[in-house]
Amino acid sequence: MAGLIKREDIDEVRQRTDIKEVVDGYVTLKGAGLGSFKGLCPFHDERSPSFTVRPQVGRYHCFGCGEDGDVISFVQKLDHTSFHEAVEKLAARIGFELRYEDGGTGPNREEVGKRQRLLDAHKVADEFFRAQLLTPGAAEGRNFLYGRGFDRAAAEQFGVGYAPQGWDALLKHLRGRGYTDAELKLTGMFSEGNRGIYDRFRGRLIWPIRDIAGDTIGFGARKLYEDDQGPKYLNTPETTLYKKSQVLYGIDLAKRNIAKERQLVVVEGYTDVMACHLSGVTTAVATCGTAFGADHIKIARRLLSDDGTGGEVIFTFDGDAAGQKAALRAFEEDQRFVAQTYVAVEPTGADPCDLRQAKGDSAVRDLISSRRPLFEFAIRASLKRHNLDTVEGRIAALRESAPVVAQIRDAGIRPGYARELAGWLGMPVEEVSRAVAVAAKRAQGETPASQAAGPGVAALPASGVVPSFNRPDPRDPVASMERQALEVALQEPAMLAGGTWERFSAAGFRTPAYQAVHDAMRASGPDLAGDPVRWVEQVMNEVPEPLRPLVSELAVVPLPASNADGVLRYCRDILARLFELQITRVKADKMGQLQRLDASAHPEEFQRLNRELMMLEMERRSLRSDA
Repeated sequence: MAGLIKREDIDEVRQRTDIKEVVDGYVTLKGAGLGSFKGLCPFHDERSPSFTVRPQVGRYHCFGCGEDGDVISFVQKLDHTSFHEAVEKLAARIGFELRYEDGGTGPNREEVGKRQRLLDAHKVADEFFRAQLLTPGAAEGRNFLYGRGFDRAAAEQFGVGYAPQGWDALLKHLRGRGYTDAELKLTGMFSEGNRGIYDRFRGRLIWPIRDIAGDTIGFGARKLYEDDQGPKYLNTPETTLYKKSQVLYGIDLAKRNIAKERQLVVVEGYTDVMACHLSGVTTAVATCGTAFGADHIKIARRLLSDDGTGGEVIFTFDGDAAGQKAALRAFEEDQRFVAQTYVAVEPTGADPCDLRQAKGDSAVRDLISSRRPLFEFAIRASLKRHNLDTVEGRIAALRESAPVVAQIRDAGIRPGYARELAGWLGMPVEEVSRAVAVAAKRAQGETPASQAAGPGVAALPASGVVPSFNRPDPRDPVASMERQALEVALQEPAMLAGGTWERFSAAGFRTPAYQAVHDAMRASGPDLAGDPVRWVEQVMNEVPEPLRPLVSELAVVPLPASNADGVLRYCRDILARLFELQITRVKADKMGQLQRLDASAHPEEFQRLNRELMMLEMERRSLRSDA
């Protein structure tokens, strides 16, 4: 069995890996002060970004839910891997060869974690399907693509493949690559009968379904032959890799443009995603056989950086009854977004793929441009369900549509739609406005979404109050100054070089939690002061377990400066204020001694105290001058 990874190699991987680069693969980050970045937390659903990354110290911290850690723990949590697997993944990313204790060479194929083993099998299958599309037996698959306007380059761009007819083409291929039947059963690519397992996908066009990191985790398969008794589309079933409620087809291709353009377009099928991207709508994704739900929204909001400063989500649906029903289901989730939600429905009912075939790329772009607010679509859909020629029908329509108007987040346009609704119903504006107001009050009775805490007053971890330590009061000026001093010491340890370390080490902290962090710094020693990543890690190891989230906060809170000179001035000023506070405390103590002393009885002691007070005052003035 492979040995443990050498500790020094783990440290090397942690230091050489750019945590921002890794986090960027999952979260859209924006600058939040010099050397700090912010985005929507990938660990909980939030409306305002409180997830902060500080590359200089190699850590992240969410001021909303308290999640924190380094680049290794981030990969562990987001990719659901062990510590060992996360280190190996990051080492491979930077091309670093790990060493193992007791002469070990790392895990071989049989010892690779189950998840990675499954990912490898999907990668092999993906390559197999793509190669099969070029064979003579795949002519029907190629004809299907060509008939919908997709050439070979398009097929390659989206990784489209072909599953051969027969029962065991893929099975034999994967067995030949060393996979056991027990492993293959877990992939979802095979069905099981009386004679064992056989290919799930046979004689079908294949689309690889990839996660946000670009790893293939499942497949979607389209029927090609009339004698195929299966459904038109057949997807991978739920596996440890593939959870359809958490998967968006095309997200790996669209994620960068979604973040850049602050736009997400949701279509209904694989060919619609292809048509959109090839037409220039490169923010399109599709759900995989399920409605667009809460887990999809979490992915979308993180990519959109859905913080109320813009952004739009556009749903495209067929114009038939099923399409309208899907749009209304989407509207039920509308309040989970800060971004404006829209719907784009082609009047003839054509989907993006059909539209591109009939009218070209520009027609697809025009469809997306013709979007209208989803709430308007929902209002009109509710009106269609009632007979507006009768009083009873109009009253029923008002009762159903007033709550929809009340849900419009933009208070500026809500009255306008109340007037529009009054016109559509042929009712007085005042009556409709009253109904909307009543619906709004009912909605306000619901529990409001929790607000994220701001920097410096982060929420405690879910476990509750930190044992043995009271949470420092941010309104206390001394506690605030002590906190700022610890932030500087953790994030800019080079400021503690030379004699500054002795002065900082000797400082006393009035706030118990901050004193405990200061004690951990002293226990870590000054030898790591030039390396922020190792310095923070060492302090984390020394501090009491309940205070580790606090250390994580202190290490990532952006310092209030816009450039390197500003950081230097700020750090010097904060440390000077800390040292001045210490001098003030010592002076007060010595003044008390002086006042209690009988000068005539102890003249030498009296003179010594006076000299020390004079030296302390000179030191205090020097600090102020330097600051």
